[in-house]
Amino acid sequence: MDTARTAAYLRRIGVERPAAPTARALRALHLAHLRSVPFENLSIHLGEEVDLTEKDLLAKVVDGHRGGFCYELNGAFAALLAALGFEVTLLQARVYGDDGRPGIPYDHLALRVGTEDGGDWLADVGFGTHSHLPLDFAERGEQTDPGGTFRIAPAPGGDLDVLKDGRPQYVVDQRPRALADFGAGAWYHRTSPKSHFTQSLVCSLVTPTGRVTLSGNKLTVTTGGEREVTELATDEEVIAAYENHFGVTLDRAPRVAEPVRIGGR
Repeated sequence: MDTARTAAYLRRIGVERPAAPTARALRALHLAHLRSVPFENLSIHLGEEVDLTEKDLLAKVVDGHRGGFCYELNGAFAALLAALGFEVTLLQARVYGDDGRPGIPYDHLALRVGTEDGGDWLADVGFGTHSHLPLDFAERGEQTDPGGTFRIAPAPGGDLDVLKDGRPQYVVDQRPRALADFGAGAWYHRTSPKSHFTQSLVCSLVTPTGRVTLSGNKLTVTTGGEREVTELATDEEVIAAYENHFGVTLDRAPRVAEPVRIGGR
């Protein structure tokens, strides 16, 4: 990323360029990203390509004023952090399912971020309802966050479990990875009928008072723990909600797409 693109990214999330890559700066960037760039899977259902290159990710998030899912959001955020002088390592993780078992390898992309003042952090702006601030990578006790109570715990084989409110969210492999390594995981999640991303629409954003989520035609606004659900009656209302709540401009309302099935299955 050059200086101009870095400046454009910072404008996208509404923050000034930090004076130094410190823990305080990382926290500000992390929260600003969650409040500005939505977690969404619209590309899957609009027939758009999902290309895991830095150029394409920045074009989508910065130029296109869109969001994405974990590979896109954390991939783009990693590029911004590196441009600002942070030490960034891409990590692959496997997300725990409802059955308590982890999913496929490269199921999720998370970031390990080193700061100038000696901090070592787990940053994740691409996991939907997760921590609002980076988690202390070395801390094994409970970490209180606006998004809940989190803990990073040792797991077999040198991996780390990330828990929210006592429930395992995903297991992290600590070995460094490259963005291209996540291509198979991204392909699986945008094509497999077993992926929850192909089964439903989601667009969600943290707000100063809670969260706003649009799933299909159901708009949910959470404020201080109270949820207000509105059923949108027309495509025009859906398109307007994407624009008004998420800054996402669409020319048509997305529909859940039929997943690509391999071998006639």
